[in-house]
Amino acid sequence: MPIDLFKKKPSGPRGLSLALQGGGAHGAFEWGILDRLLEDETIEIKAVTAASAGAMNAVCLAHGLGEGGRDQARETLEAFWRGTNRAGGQNVFGDSSIWTKAFAGPDWLKNTPGWRMAETFAMSLSPYEFNPFNLNPLHDVLEATVNFETIRERSPIKLYIAATAVRQSKAKIFRETELTAKHIMASACLPQVFQAVEIDGEPYWDGGFLANPPLWPLFYEDTPDDILVVSLNPFVREETPKSPAEIMDRLNEITFNASLASELRAIGFVQKLLDEGLLKDTAKGRYRRMLVHAITADGPLADLSLSTKFNTEWTFLLDLKERGRQAAQAWLTECGDCIGVKSSIDLKVGFP
Repeated sequence: MPIDLFKKKPSGPRGLSLALQGGGAHGAFEWGILDRLLEDETIEIKAVTAASAGAMNAVCLAHGLGEGGRDQARETLEAFWRGTNRAGGQNVFGDSSIWTKAFAGPDWLKNTPGWRMAETFAMSLSPYEFNPFNLNPLHDVLEATVNFETIRERSPIKLYIAATAVRQSKAKIFRETELTAKHIMASACLPQVFQAVEIDGEPYWDGGFLANPPLWPLFYEDTPDDILVVSLNPFVREETPKSPAEIMDRLNEITFNASLASELRAIGFVQKLLDEGLLKDTAKGRYRRMLVHAITADGPLADLSLSTKFNTEWTFLLDLKERGRQAAQAWLTECGDCIGVKSSIDLKVGFP
């Protein structure tokens, strides 16, 4: 028989850890979710684990909370996304096909073999060749928006920022006490577009390759039992991709969801062992009963393709923010009472 399936409802603010996926401009969807959660004073965000665009949202959140509280956090998030819009250009989030898109042409032409060959040739260029000065507008946006000294010295939340160590092929987790804009750039470095970010002699690429986002840091530290996973890549697509662009889009979604799906399966397995009494659940023991919740991209972002992850038009970012706010409101309405009590998704059945 399952044991300890439910916990007593907590009194006072309900602690919550957030797990924020990366996904380029679709990170504005997370902005909307954070904006809505910050309005709810019965919820206290105590830890964030993140990669890439999720990491950018995480440091904006930590900066704002450290500087002035919830309202300041909301203002910082808006300032960052407004700065992203003003930085302009499809390559702000690393559009690897920017060189072929620079040449205007009708849609029918872009679907011809000749155009695809030209695009393939453009994508064969290394960022060390077409971006020798390693220009990255997001670095300047972050520096202008976030005071990393505030985060390092008095962040009110724990941060776990993922990057991929290129030489070691390992996920690296950076903590709030060491963060700079360079660490966030490492977490968001797409190797097709940006040169690897070197930190302490190790080159790093986008954290999403091996941890998108990492969940394991939350298992072994003093963080809330509740994890709200926010995904930016749909797990489910109803139609089979057939065109080259559709195939590449879906392959990218599957690839960037792989590490998260693996970790969620592991949590589900441990929960099963705990339910069957084969493991002991102790507050400070090796195994914890994690309460898992999710706001996925499967509904709110299902109509968007990979190419829209590079769209930084303000109207589009605001649309994503509103989608995020609506998704957060729906989750609070349907699952808010589960915080601190039980998981609102069944990992034994599957995710999402």
